Amino acid sequence: LNGQVLNVVTKADALQGNFAWKPQFRKRVDTFWLSGEVNLSGKLGKGDFTLGINNNNGFRGGGWGEEIGRNASGQLLFTRDTRGQFNGDRPRLAGTYTLKSDGGSILNANAALEFFEFRRKSDYLKHESGFADIAELRRDSEDEWNFELGADYDFALGGGRLKLIGFHRFEHSPFKNLFRADPVDGSQSSGQIFNQVIDEGESVGRAEYRWKAGKTDWQISAEAAYNYLDAESEFFQMDNVGMFHPVPLPNATAKVEEKRGQVILSYGRPIAANLTLQATLGGEYSRLGVSGLNGITREFWRPKGSLSLAWKAAPNLDISTKLQRKVLQLSFFDFLASVDVRNSNSNAGNPLLVPPQSWLLNFEANRSLGKVGSIKLKIDAEAISDIVDQIPLSATEEAPGNLKSAKRLRGEVNSSFLLDSIGFKGAKLDAGLALQTVSLRDPLTGEKRPISNRGRVGWNVEFRQDIPGSNWAWGGSADDSSDYGFYRLDYYSREYRTGPMMGVFVEHKDIFGLKLRAQVYNLAGQTEGYDEVFYVDRRDGPVDFTHTGTNKYGLIYRLNVSGTF
Repeated sequence: LNGQVLNVVTKADALQGNFAWKPQFRKRVDTFWLSGEVNLSGKLGKGDFTLGINNNNGFRGGGWGEEIGRNASGQLLFTRDTRGQFNGDRPRLAGTYTLKSDGGSILNANAALEFFEFRRKSDYLKHESGFADIAELRRDSEDEWNFELGADYDFALGGGRLKLIGFHRFEHSPFKNLFRADPVDGSQSSGQIFNQVIDEGESVGRAEYRWKAGKTDWQISAEAAYNYLDAESEFFQMDNVGMFHPVPLPNATAKVEEKRGQVILSYGRPIAANLTLQATLGGEYSRLGVSGLNGITREFWRPKGSLSLAWKAAPNLDISTKLQRKVLQLSFFDFLASVDVRNSNSNAGNPLLVPPQSWLLNFEANRSLGKVGSIKLKIDAEAISDIVDQIPLSATEEAPGNLKSAKRLRGEVNSSFLLDSIGFKGAKLDAGLALQTVSLRDPLTGEKRPISNRGRVGWNVEFRQDIPGSNWAWGGSADDSSDYGFYRLDYYSREYRTGPMMGVFVEHKDIFGLKLRAQVYNLAGQTEGYDEVFYVDRRDGPVDFTHTGTNKYGLIYRLNVSGTF
């Protein structure tokens, strides 16, 4: 948190609720009417409960534009008109229950049920000199449901406290992906379908025991977890008469399982009046198995730990640093074969993936400016071993795999300024800047290059004024970011945005007891752009052709109506 903070403690003596409705309106995109939430809280027996339903993570998106294809010499091959819509709804019903005993024991329980319906509808019209136009379509969908159950119980034991924690999550996700191309003169069509049904589950049991010995805080924790991903996949290609037929896709139907356990001992104490030390030491064991055509099971023992110092350098300056040995998590999807039906890119699936590890050094400094605000500086330096990126499996196949090492350096500055001191009553300005450099050795060229899809720079500015003596507020924001792009062995792509995303809002806090906010975004006319490079063979050889495209999406209008009951 930046700037001055007001801590509010509430006690639920009576049933109370709140709601928010957040419709969104855009040109050439479906209106999003069902964005919002309703929450209820109160007493239930001797405990407190909350219950809510929301669709805050739903969305309506899309745009229109043009794509240009050129050969390796830069000569025009074709143009393609593009238009797409992306609709997603994620309704979530969630509840919590908290019970505190007279002896100080605390029980927390939570549950959630969520659905996710996604639809992508993209249409293209390809124009190429000397050939009939080609109408192309892409249709993607997902119909997911998932649930979570969790509980923890904290109670006194011996000279300390023991917390027992349990968690379970399950997700069922059917995906359907279709791409087809139909020449408008009725000549031969082409197309591909990739369908996949994913079941994912996670179960975690954890115990934490903490106690105090003089000025020293101790904690020992033990955790056991079982994670799995079970996939069934089908791949179809269109024949000469327009019929789709199944095509074998090895490693696309498989089950990935991980059994993991860890024990961590934590030690913390002040070593001076203004200096605190905390250290953790432990290890992780994991048993990772893949069942299927190329099934394999492996075991890993990995040390984990950290050492951190927190220094109160001055009444208005806090400095902390932390050195950490981390074991990073794998994406189980990287073990499976998959197909991009539009570009015909495929991953063969790699059952030999190894969890990456890293040494991470964090530095953070917080400078309070009193009534003026605050400034925070954060620097991360990370050395990663067994980084996951695209690697060759054979002369023609590739998949996510492990590379020897990678490095990451990131710097971040966040500031918050209260403008009352310069006579701008009720106004606040927040600003942030992030810079990052990342590198690894390319498995094809041996040269250093960025890690795929890792952002390099981003900035944001937000302004708000609550007009003194009134219920009105107004403000605006601007932000922008970019990354290094995505590398395959035969392909490179980069997405970018032409300028910042800018928006303004006006808000009234009491219209018949409701708070209303009207917002307009994309005032600078930001568009999305992308560059794609396709190679004859692999990326260390000659270029075959390129695609350059733009996607416009116009102004975005949002309304937020919120209140309590």
